[in-house]
Amino acid sequence: QLQLVESGGGLVQPGGSLRLSCASSRGTLSYYVIGWFRQAPGKEREGVSCISSSGSVIKYADSVKGRFTISRENAKGTVYLQMDSLQPEDTAVYYCAAYGTLAQAACPMTGDFFGSWGQGTQVTVSS
Repeated sequence: QLQLVESGGGLVQPGGSLRLSCASSRGTLSYYVIGWFRQAPGKEREGVSCISSSGSVIKYADSVKGRFTISRENAKGTVYLQMDSLQPEDTAVYYCAAYGTLAQAACPMTGDFFGSWGQGTQVTVSS
């Protein structure tokens, strides 16, 4: 079972930035689609962004488009989520998840495809 670990969450003021990281216990994420999801209190889990195994396909939720950037460094076995212009509505627990597939263009934003999940990291945007 692939284990994922998120880091980089914290408390930030509105308009600020954070960079989340997702690393695997195996030291590689090369053959996995990685998705970032978030869940705020009392709300359903939301797909934030995904990146295909090759990095050629990237998707964002409309709510974060233009503010968040996903990237991956396969040599380091790490995927990043750069979050800029953070707003209070971005407050949530953020999870990374991995989906093993041979389809290099796959990049689903639905959590059902993802078999491995991290424990989550809290992001709080507040003044």
